[in-house]
Amino acid sequence: MFARNYFILFILSFFMITLFIAQKKSVAYGKETRFSQSWPTTNFSKLTISLDEIISGGPPKDGIPAIDNPDFISQKSASKWLDPREPVISIDFNGQARAYPLQILMFHEIVNDKIGKTSITITFCPLCNAAIVFKSEINGNSTTFGTTGFLRNSDLVMYDRLTMSWWQQFSGKGIVGKHAGHKLERIPSTILSYKKFKKLYPKGMVLSKKTGFNRNYGHNPYRGYDRIGNNSFLLQDPVDTRLPAMERVLGVIVNGKSRVYPFSILSSLKLINDTVAGEPVVIFSNPGVLSTLDAAVITNSNTTLAATAYLRKISNRTLTFYYVGDEIFDRETKSKWNFMGRSIAGPLNGKQLQQLEETGVHFSFAWLAFRPKSTVFSNTK
Repeated sequence: MFARNYFILFILSFFMITLFIAQKKSVAYGKETRFSQSWPTTNFSKLTISLDEIISGGPPKDGIPAIDNPDFISQKSASKWLDPREPVISIDFNGQARAYPLQILMFHEIVNDKIGKTSITITFCPLCNAAIVFKSEINGNSTTFGTTGFLRNSDLVMYDRLTMSWWQQFSGKGIVGKHAGHKLERIPSTILSYKKFKKLYPKGMVLSKKTGFNRNYGHNPYRGYDRIGNNSFLLQDPVDTRLPAMERVLGVIVNGKSRVYPFSILSSLKLINDTVAGEPVVIFSNPGVLSTLDAAVITNSNTTLAATAYLRKISNRTLTFYYVGDEIFDRETKSKWNFMGRSIAGPLNGKQLQQLEETGVHFSFAWLAFRPKSTVFSNTK
């Protein structure tokens, strides 16, 4: 009798455990099932994250349309509608300089472009103030990208049209699908004022407003979003309390170590000679760039900074930089440098500093959400 009751209890326990596991799997795969109905060719068996971290940003797939056939115009033509203070994503790649105005990118978030034989993708997530350029090649195959309509940590989740894998814009990493775990190669870029771009690259071309879409370029649909004290949009996790969520920071990664430089400090220091993970780095900043996320009309917005970071050494020689007025020099050779890390006069004329591979201006909440172990630079240390 005892053995019979024990056997029944064992069977009941086994049944309850099996039911519990099945329910857990049902919850776990419920979101996958819902996604897979709209994304039938995406491989949801390959993930580097939990699908619970993915939320809808509002628009559907390609509801924010990428620009696939970008048209470029001369600076003379662009100057008719582009304010000198407006921010542009500046790249200098394979001898060609191009500017992508944020007033256009904020309505499209992705531009699929090509320079020579190299396919590139220019991305901008307004919610994170993240402008990042990638080489749009995966295992030697060129592709283009579109918007999924989803967010993770308030950041754009994009997809490649070759395999329909999902990618995190902020990190350039595949997170769902065939290429989960793969990382896109970054192309150096900097947000500059249009005035600064014209000075540095007088022959550089500018993305045209003739995009094939009817959008209110020059206006800001995120009015007042970047004001200190505001909260980030659709961020599920708690905000890192070390900095205000919407404070702009320049983030850098060196040898796997991450550090952020708050604009509240850069606005007074302008230039910082620092050491990160044993490597000498320099931070250049420059005022007078309009925010695209302040006033309803961008030209009515407050100004902020442009900022970028470089290794401060040439041929294993460490340099120390300083400003004289608006001009940059190094103490060791007295060579003169421009904002893009190129020497323009003196003994090192023509030399180019190496831009840090992963650097960019973002809202602090975004950088710290993806890289919570970052240190925060303080001028009192």
